[in-house]
Amino acid sequence: MFFLQMSGVPGSGKSTLARALAKKTGAVVLDHDVVKSALLESDGAEFDTRVAGKMSYDIEWALVESFLAQGLSVILDSPCLYTVMVEKGTALAYKHQATYKYVECILEDIHEIDTRLQTRPALTSQNRQVTSKETFLAAFGTSQKPTHTQPLLVDSSRPLDSYLDKVLAYVQES
Repeated sequence: MFFLQMSGVPGSGKSTLARALAKKTGAVVLDHDVVKSALLESDGAEFDTRVAGKMSYDIEWALVESFLAQGLSVILDSPCLYTVMVEKGTALAYKHQATYKYVECILEDIHEIDTRLQTRPALTSQNRQVTSKETFLAAFGTSQKPTHTQPLLVDSSRPLDSYLDKVLAYVQES
């Protein structure tokens, strides 16, 4: 059993990789954008996007804990931009005796990110384009890698098939 936290800017390939890993491992994928979009689209509810984001994480952490308690492997598909996210993830993995893993999708080409954002079917909560490189990088450009475990950095500018097996091996090692 493992708990994998995905990390990376919007459009970097986290969801694509998470879904491919889930198919290979049987893990449950919790997609932050699905939960946040559901909150934003709730009938009669009016959430500021920041409030919806925090509430989404609260829901996701409860689900991660529930699935790990059931002995299921879990992939949390979110930007994972804050140290507290890594701390919470490692604590839950430890509590439920799951192997903790952290994968960061890296895509340096801001034009490719923008193309991906504009061409994907977007959920309500998702960015649809890069309005300016500076604003985008200020909001998403600093992820917090865990210091006690070896994160796997993936160059997601390459085709998924060129790194999927490497990520799969990393996730499955104890």
